[in-house]
Amino acid sequence: MSVHRPIAGRLVIATHNPGKLAEMRELLGRFGVEATSAGERGLPEPEETGTSFRENARIKAQAAAAASGLVAFADDSGLAVDALDGAPGIHSARWAGPAKDFRYAMEKIDGMLRERHAVTPAARRAHDGTLVWPPRGQKGFGYDPMFLPDGHTLTFGEMPSQDKHGLPPHGRGLSHRARAFLKLAEACLGG
Repeated sequence: MSVHRPIAGRLVIATHNPGKLAEMRELLGRFGVEATSAGERGLPEPEETGTSFRENARIKAQAAAAASGLVAFADDSGLAVDALDGAPGIHSARWAGPAKDFRYAMEKIDGMLRERHAVTPAARRAHDGTLVWPPRGQKGFGYDPMFLPDGHTLTFGEMPSQDKHGLPPHGRGLSHRARAFLKLAEACLGG
């Protein structure tokens, strides 16, 4: 059995992504934790040299903690498409290019799926959902407009943030970030 020391006060979220920051602040808000971000503090973005989401999250959190002197946490996530052998995976943000143009990245994924004749919902599976075309909705960020979570009729781009990443009892906690955060909250925030 491991014992975790509760996180209290202020911490740094190891991200430069405003969408991810907004979601994490919303998740942390109910626990009274004040969060700043690596981007807001002007911290450099470390090179993500890991071969998994977990390794890249660790790299980002350790760099932010060392640079800020605060407790830090990070997540690393992306779109893992079955018909593309798990791509873009850990390279999801990079597929959007330096301009972070996710419309371009979504078009690239759709084009690659069409090249592989992956046009039916069953052939367009991604981890925990299906990819739709054309993208739908303006909410969220990244690949949200093309990601339809299992068992739902709205893409993450169409869903209110409360449904996507709000925590129970008020939200549905559908996103991977919300599900992971529930585990973090239980272990470190008094759940």
